[in-house]
Amino acid sequence: MTRTELFQGLLFSDRQVAVPTLTGDSETNAERTISMTTTRRTLLAGTAAAATGALLTAPASGAPLTAPAAHAHHQPRPKPTIVLVHGAFADASGWNDVATRLIRDGYSVIAPANPLRGVSADAAYLASVLATLSGPMVVVAHSYGGIVTTNAATGNANVRALVYVAAFVPDEGETLLGLQTKYPGSKLNEAALDFRPYGEGLVDGYIKKDVFRDIFAGDVRRSTTDLMWAGQRPADVRTLGEPSGAPAWKTIPSHYLVAREDNVLPAAAQRFMARRAGARVHEVSASHVAMVAQPAVTADLIKRAAS
Repeated sequence: MTRTELFQGLLFSDRQVAVPTLTGDSETNAERTISMTTTRRTLLAGTAAAATGALLTAPASGAPLTAPAAHAHHQPRPKPTIVLVHGAFADASGWNDVATRLIRDGYSVIAPANPLRGVSADAAYLASVLATLSGPMVVVAHSYGGIVTTNAATGNANVRALVYVAAFVPDEGETLLGLQTKYPGSKLNEAALDFRPYGEGLVDGYIKKDVFRDIFAGDVRRSTTDLMWAGQRPADVRTLGEPSGAPAWKTIPSHYLVAREDNVLPAAAQRFMARRAGARVHEVSASHVAMVAQPAVTADLIKRAAS
């Protein structure tokens, strides 16, 4: 019998089935034959159609089986690595509260030490760190770290976004001192600094203890700012006048967090640089160290830039 004849016999045959039933009267356990003309056409038609479809669509011998497109699982896009770059008169610990939030949310975070020896040297160092990281990344910079990042990220295709936190965002040829003094309001001047020679003709600058909190972190607890002052990493004073190179923000999307109460880099200068860079601008009532005073706001901005 052919397969077709077999299916036709299954589909179009009727049969009677003897079913044993129990009655409630004296004829207990008597078997009565119930004529059940149960047409199995509907049930078997569906079964046969499914079997036939399976035969017709089965892959050739040796062909791999693939899941239907409707059941395909799309892999989530990997989260970018977050690179946190500190500025002068500080170290990477200033990012601790921000990094804690990012790590808790599943981001890989690295906060390399910024050498603070000069714009070109520091940018070359940061660029070398970025070159060791695979996959997409978001580079976040504070203060002087902004000019370093602006140079270091240029030409790096893995950098998906830049985030500036009360940071310098120079164009080519501009200097820190020129941007810091472009608008009135900065309290960071020569009188606020202690100078310490560290080599032949080389000098480091530190913010003096008695003005550190007022200039740098006026909205942070004094017990914390005392530690920040004690552990501040100085900047070579040559960084103030060294011109910046080709800026990464001309090709990489950027975000900017303006610190309205900043006594180092006036808020007006921050807004000017952010607008010029085409950055998405956010503002917060904070001192120069907005990431210390407002870590949740800072982390949320970074996550938006990373999404």
